[in-house]
Amino acid sequence: MSLKTTNELDQGANADQEVPIIELVGINKSFGAVQANKDICLRVARGSIHGIVGENGAGKSTMMSILYGFYQADSGIIKINGQQVNITDSRAAIAAGIGMVHQHFMLVENFTVTENIVLGAEEGPWLGPSLAKARRVLADLAKEYELEVDPDALISDLSVGFQQRVEILKALYRGADILILDEPTGVLTPSEADHLFRIFRQLKSQGKTIILITHKLREIMAITDTVSVMRQGAMTAQVKTSETTPAQLAELMVGRAILLDVEKDEAHPGDVILKVNNLTVRDSKKVSRVKDVSLQVRKGEIVGIAGVAGNGQSELLEVIAGIRKAQKGSVEISGHVLDVERSIGSQKMRDLKVSHVPEDRHKKGLVMDFQEWENSILGFQNNVENAGFAIIRQRQVLDRAQAQMVRFDIRPNDTRLKAANFSGGNQQKIVLAREIECEPDLLLVGQPTRGVDIGAIEFIHKQVIAMRDAGKSVLLVSVELEEILSLSDRILVMFDGKIVGERRADETDEKELGLLMAGMETKQAAEAQL
Repeated sequence: MSLKTTNELDQGANADQEVPIIELVGINKSFGAVQANKDICLRVARGSIHGIVGENGAGKSTMMSILYGFYQADSGIIKINGQQVNITDSRAAIAAGIGMVHQHFMLVENFTVTENIVLGAEEGPWLGPSLAKARRVLADLAKEYELEVDPDALISDLSVGFQQRVEILKALYRGADILILDEPTGVLTPSEADHLFRIFRQLKSQGKTIILITHKLREIMAITDTVSVMRQGAMTAQVKTSETTPAQLAELMVGRAILLDVEKDEAHPGDVILKVNNLTVRDSKKVSRVKDVSLQVRKGEIVGIAGVAGNGQSELLEVIAGIRKAQKGSVEISGHVLDVERSIGSQKMRDLKVSHVPEDRHKKGLVMDFQEWENSILGFQNNVENAGFAIIRQRQVLDRAQAQMVRFDIRPNDTRLKAANFSGGNQQKIVLAREIECEPDLLLVGQPTRGVDIGAIEFIHKQVIAMRDAGKSVLLVSVELEEILSLSDRILVMFDGKIVGERRADETDEKELGLLMAGMETKQAAEAQL
């Protein structure tokens, strides 16, 4: 099987009788000295699901933002249904039948579903008729596309999966025939992702065209008809999904062979580093999120916590990291018993040689307006090697940050670039470099590869395995079952704030873990396996 280059695609297109619903020809876009898109050519067939893959910073989102009118191309042509169009803004894109669901949703949290649907699409000076019309249309759309959602619910009360449905409904309400979705499953649970794919298939059966930007090659293989590959701003290949493999796509994305399966030797656990005893955590509304949880993590092992998002994993990790109080129980680190009912603080945990890669790198891992070198010492800025007499030793910190960028392959290699200007994968590497380079005894990792491309995933997995092999302890939380199974030596499953099962990674599979995650007792899960 040979993959087609963009030139070969253009030559073959002349023989194709059907006019593509989308055609991009010679699209170029630069931001200062950085050329984000280089002579992009793309053809998308009507009524298809078309995947776009590439590393973080490959230019995928820029290309789609040009199609949706957020950016203007420096040169090139956009055709919709064979006709050249001038998409100057998102209104022009909507008028051309294009809708876009962004990775970070564009919803007003204190508005209802119906209010968000009509926002920006009001008809006349009075809101009442627009809301009434939206209710009728929403009922029809929900029935037709399996997009049921309470029209009176506040956005703030909806799960991420339901918020995404609202974004899709917004686009359909505005008459979109083309839907662009940027990393749509990045924050979804496996069951939510499965439902989203059913919605995609239903939309396709009704003649809609879907463009899916994702890092997850398994999703590409499962749902798309064709896939285009981008690397360093250029379109390098396009192929029918049925004629390729994840390994081939990964190599096209990064320009080298990628190890998709995690390779690790058998673990040799040592002394217990972390003990959690009878921990109970309640949120601000007095709802118990963690219920009488106990666990241990030893030197030289990775313990993974699996579970559907919202079942207490996040709160458990935050208590161990010292950034959340508990209402009952204890946490012991290397023999030091901590009073978790008081505010411990992350600095105390750093003193105990505990590092934390938080689940949300934007809110808790980085200061987005700080430069890379400043982020590289967050939490360590008062250490003697970084500061003297309350003044940052900037030259030393810059040199160390530069060395970290080389070791962790952080791109672009610019210590003075703001964190906000790095791709998601490179932002994650900045956090990982900071937390690993301090040589902790215990590494807490939340969602290590969320929104990260295939090349960075391989790198991050290797770093986590290397920590274990160096005799360190790792506690890993991930909603990606494949990641949990690949990295973990032991797996704990959480449901409704409790640990409902423990398995060796080499003695279980996704089906059994999925049953435990759904709340089935150990006996029920075993019987369901038969």
